[in-house]
Amino acid sequence: MSDRLARVTLLRLAEPGDTVMGRLVASYGPEAAVGQIRERALDPEFTRWFVSSHRRSPAGSQDGQPAARLARMLASWSARLETADAARDLAEGEWGGARLVIPGDPEWPTQLDDLGDSRPHALWLHGEADLRFSCLRSVAVVGSRAATPYGTHIAAEFGAGLGERNWCVVSGGAYGVDGAAHRGALAGETATVAVLACGTDVAYPSAHHQLFAAVRSQGVLVSECPMGAHPTRLRFLVRNRVIAALSRGTVVIEAAVRSGALNTAKHAIALNRHLAAVPGPVTSENSAGCHRLIRQGTATCVTAPEEMIELVGAMGADLAAEPRGPVLPRDQLDPETRRVLEAMPARIGVGPATIAVDAGVDLETVLSCLGGLAAAGYVERGSRGWRLRPEHP
Repeated sequence: MSDRLARVTLLRLAEPGDTVMGRLVASYGPEAAVGQIRERALDPEFTRWFVSSHRRSPAGSQDGQPAARLARMLASWSARLETADAARDLAEGEWGGARLVIPGDPEWPTQLDDLGDSRPHALWLHGEADLRFSCLRSVAVVGSRAATPYGTHIAAEFGAGLGERNWCVVSGGAYGVDGAAHRGALAGETATVAVLACGTDVAYPSAHHQLFAAVRSQGVLVSECPMGAHPTRLRFLVRNRVIAALSRGTVVIEAAVRSGALNTAKHAIALNRHLAAVPGPVTSENSAGCHRLIRQGTATCVTAPEEMIELVGAMGADLAAEPRGPVLPRDQLDPETRRVLEAMPARIGVGPATIAVDAGVDLETVLSCLGGLAAAGYVERGSRGWRLRPEHP
């Protein structure tokens, strides 16, 4: 059995993120790991490692439990191996338009190695974009499935804004924030990556069938699940580690206190990735998780795509412009003229001498400024003196 076929087999044997299987593969390689499972006999050294690392107490009646647990895991892997057919899986995947990438392939994102023993054994990809190249400049956008109009609007703005600046959007393809972020990114020409909790041939949610078709044409669907696999709650949570690992940083847009998006945030923190959160109304339960991340200092507060790019981009090269208010015509006035203008009454006209006292300048300065202010439409002269025009610029 080749390394590639062995990894396809492993996708059938263990659930995504299984760190015990990950350690077995890291220790002996994919082919040897499958061989041990086929023989229903793990290497004694591996068994000793598992027992010692999972023992609940140094001594006592609990010592036998880790060994029994490992035996149950081996029995489960062996049962799945009886029905696994790697050659068929590989042929069906390629027939459906998907491709398999494994560690060492040119398209394999090496940042996934940061996951350690929970690193995917292989990935099924379906789409036109190159996964590794797309993720070199990528941001994960995650949030509530039950997003408010505010949340979907902000997610779409972030997706479009990141895409316009050639940053790839990585998300989970779910309802709410995920879908809005993907659609925003698809508005431009930059790739977007959807990491699924099911096989790439399964459209879940089914209402996103057209969205996934658009992602395949401009980006790529990613899954560590075999063909035909359907999502489970555990797979949704476990795939979040891949979303966090693929990207340079994660931004959370609308997340309740118990939102699954906070699970992605935890993975981002554990992987030493940048984490940001978008604030929302303080009365919104959907933003309570974001506010907690910001308040605890875990996440950086961002309000625009440019700020997120500044956080994850090259130091000094991707700085966001400081927000400024609108430039008013009076901002172009020199300081003395502005002081004269500020001293002008709004209703009752006054003489130049009074204006000079209020403005703190000499009379000659006031007289030289009044002509220019009148010509610009700021002030007018009435029967009783100078005053502001009712609708001055």
